[in-house]
Amino acid sequence: MRVIANIIVLLFPACVPAFADDLPQFQVDAFWPKPLPNNWILGQVAGIATDKYDRIWVVQRPLTLTPRERAAEQNPPEAKCCAAAPPVLVFDGSGNLLRSWGGAGQGYQWPENEHGIYVDDNDFVWLAGNGKKDGQLLKFTMDGKFVLQIGKQGSGSDSNATDRLGSPADVAVDVAAKEVFAADGYANRRVIVLDSETGAYKRHWGAYGERPSDEKQPKYDPAKPPSRQFGNPVHCIRIDKDGLVYVCDRTNDRLQIFRKDGTFVSEQVFENKTLGTGSVYDLVFSPDKDQKFIYMIDGMNGEVRVSITPAKNPSPASAGPAVRSGSSPRCITWRWTAKATSTPPR
Repeated sequence: MRVIANIIVLLFPACVPAFADDLPQFQVDAFWPKPLPNNWILGQVAGIATDKYDRIWVVQRPLTLTPRERAAEQNPPEAKCCAAAPPVLVFDGSGNLLRSWGGAGQGYQWPENEHGIYVDDNDFVWLAGNGKKDGQLLKFTMDGKFVLQIGKQGSGSDSNATDRLGSPADVAVDVAAKEVFAADGYANRRVIVLDSETGAYKRHWGAYGERPSDEKQPKYDPAKPPSRQFGNPVHCIRIDKDGLVYVCDRTNDRLQIFRKDGTFVSEQVFENKTLGTGSVYDLVFSPDKDQKFIYMIDGMNGEVRVSITPAKNPSPASAGPAVRSGSSPRCITWRWTAKATSTPPR
């Protein structure tokens, strides 16, 4: 899947520095997507993916819009504009809206706070949520028909639980093995793997492939040895063409790589002096057959970083930001500014 589409549509030439000829170059379509119908507007955009048909999937948070922004929904309407779009929207490459769906329904618990979307190669759509009670993953058909809920809503963290997740942030699916991998998450400190057909628990692991702990961890300090535990949140998960699992440990400024069984392979640190919300938010692989590059979102420093894929280079040097935040409205300032103008919570 060309997940890289969610970055390509963002970048404006005014923000792009000159790179060597062999590094990727980006150009934005500033009018993507096309205006939505029904006076719809988007709230915080919490995830973007592409499917094997090169369609772009967006999950957004309607509840983050203010009553004034949703004035047309009031009874009677207070203004012509606007109304919240449904949580899930699908666009073609030209920015035309193809379908939309999502929200509460029969047989499943819709997330309190949407976070992350993934479309697998069998054409199923997966959603996560990072609300305080969100402990579930949801699986739908492309038309929005409910298929499966894994886990359940509840309170608190338990990084060794087998019956629920802890505010999961992201999902990836291995369709051949019938396994779904989750970055778990905002409450827990682990990767969890479940059967993508039945939801049955299979395995989990923490940083370095070790058993995760929910004991309070000290704040990240670049002068101290790396933490043996993931920080919160465990924010992204990706599987490359060779079957290696990439995990974003956001607040510890690092990317950890594993085999699918949880065996630790390597670790890479990026902008290690970054504090606050951290430097490793999300990543996608370049669309070439070798997946030579990763494009990494760094929300704290406000940039997209281009790097040689770590599995292909044990000491990958960053090629520098493809775009950096700044005073220009054409520059990104947050991970979710992919399609939104509002600033999301952590």
